[in-house]
Amino acid sequence: MDESRTDHREELPAPASTGRGVRLPRRARRAQLLTAAREVFVAQGYHAAAMDDIAERAGVSKPVLYQHFPGKLDLYLALLDESCDAMINAAAAALESTDDNKHRVTATMHAFYQYVAGAEGAFRLVFESDLTNEPAVRARIDRVTTECAKLIAHVIRDDTGLPAEQSQLLAVSLVGMGQVSARFWLQETGTISQGDAASLVAGLAWRGIGGYPRTDER
Repeated sequence: MDESRTDHREELPAPASTGRGVRLPRRARRAQLLTAAREVFVAQGYHAAAMDDIAERAGVSKPVLYQHFPGKLDLYLALLDESCDAMINAAAAALESTDDNKHRVTATMHAFYQYVAGAEGAFRLVFESDLTNEPAVRARIDRVTTECAKLIAHVIRDDTGLPAEQSQLLAVSLVGMGQVSARFWLQETGTISQGDAASLVAGLAWRGIGGYPRTDER
């Protein structure tokens, strides 16, 4: 991914070739519909988007769309599951990429920034949803913070010997730092590259969490 700042735009990107009249395997059709829906939801938000818009974007009839997703909420939840899994898996991969904790912090912050800077804008479904009052949506959004923090808390507890609750609180704080700063960087800053921004915040995070002694240093 290009390290430069990715500008968020409200207009839809040019559509890929339509699938109207083309028979696709069920899995491929579902992936195509999810891609079209993501573009519409990111550009318009949940409430303004319509199933007609999504079907047209995908180049299929509405009956085909409803064969895969009974309603708009089902489609939105499927997208949320996909987007949340992507962020959680990225955080897990960053933590597993090294045994050096300073590098772990850096890798995890870069994972947050890379996710937020993604050209498809999927982060908006997770962090800027206009349907947070829906319990099923709220649960999925909260799962990103909870699961990412759980991964980080496991490392903190193993290395510092802190109790589980304290480790979890520190981990949630680090996740919040990554999420909020990455979104601020994308929307408000124009001169700091993605890599420099992630490294800057990682340095701040490490100066905090690095101050807790490892159990083998006590």
